[in-house]
Amino acid sequence: MLIDTHAHLYMEHFDDDIDDVIQNAKKSNIKKIFLPNIDSSTISKMLKLVKKDVDFFKPLIGLHPGSVNENFKSELKIIRNELEIRKYYGIGEVGIDLYWDKTFEKEQIVAFDTQIKWAKEFNLPVIIHARNAMDLTIDIIEKNLDKNLKGIFHCFTGNIDQAFRIMKTGFYLGIGGILTYKNSGLKDVIKEIPLEYLVLETDSPYLPPVPFRGKRNESAYIKYIAKQLAETKNISLDEIEKSTSENASKLFNLIPV
Repeated sequence: MLIDTHAHLYMEHFDDDIDDVIQNAKKSNIKKIFLPNIDSSTISKMLKLVKKDVDFFKPLIGLHPGSVNENFKSELKIIRNELEIRKYYGIGEVGIDLYWDKTFEKEQIVAFDTQIKWAKEFNLPVIIHARNAMDLTIDIIEKNLDKNLKGIFHCFTGNIDQAFRIMKTGFYLGIGGILTYKNSGLKDVIKEIPLEYLVLETDSPYLPPVPFRGKRNESAYIKYIAKQLAETKNISLDEIEKSTSENASKLFNLIPV
């Protein structure tokens, strides 16, 4: 069994063939796909996809840092309302992104802090986006850390010191297609990380694994990430599937803990 803990299959990239994408995923032995939200403009499309198969798709709700601007408080009100009227499996994707623009860095931090508090309040995991802001993002998690705070550092590409800081918080590292890239350096880090801290993700339609670089990513390709993780850690593919699926199931309360 495989679980894709992070995919945006509701985006326009899949408008023409979403049914085929779903079938491809199921044929690849994927049992669950978690759908992180971006902002108010994506909620309805995400929920429409969930209705296709409520057992297969699990929605998350949050405000992506890339969507934080001068109107972020209005966006947060919409996210909060969704939390109160519907069942979601996590808060995400949220965090800090200083790659393109630092104009709203302070607002990103406020939005992140707010959504971390909601994660605690609703006893939900928080799914973290950290781009060009890994140390800052870990600082914020450490500051807010208590027994109720849990989650995933999505698309982890940090160094070994950052990985160990994250492990100390009890958070998981989301491992995606970047692991298959020749010069990413991620393999050297992941060799040192115990399996109990790892979950798999695709981030579809982004960051496709080798041999699909340059093409649209989809959830079925998670098997290539799992295979590379098995090779990197020199263990069986079955063990990777079992461990990462158990980690995801525990985090999202899919099985009794």
